[in-house]
Amino acid sequence: MPGTRKLGKPTDQRRAMLRQQVTDFLDKGKMETTVTRCKEIAPLAEKMITLGKKNTLASRRSALSFMTREDVVTKVFSETAPGYSERNGGYTRITRTGTRRGDGAECAVLELV
Repeated sequence: MPGTRKLGKPTDQRRAMLRQQVTDFLDKGKMETTVTRCKEIAPLAEKMITLGKKNTLASRRSALSFMTREDVVTKVFSETAPGYSERNGGYTRITRTGTRRGDGAECAVLELV
């Protein structure tokens, strides 16, 4: 796991949540959630895009073992990653949007650059 934020969950639940959020983020290209979750999701998503740029059988299997949907892996390897072939990292952007009304959590939008 890239960060040390526990996000109020046990390890297995936190890992499953991050896998699902990374998959959803790479499918849609944009996600609104809390700042701390964005800071955890961004490095994992960037790693998946970097695997897509390599485009080998081993990198595809590694991405399939992390992401939860095969169609998203295919999308990352065929559409998303080739668009970043000239860029050496920094594929995501976190933009803070203010606090959430219900609990006052600081929210942000995570998007692909």
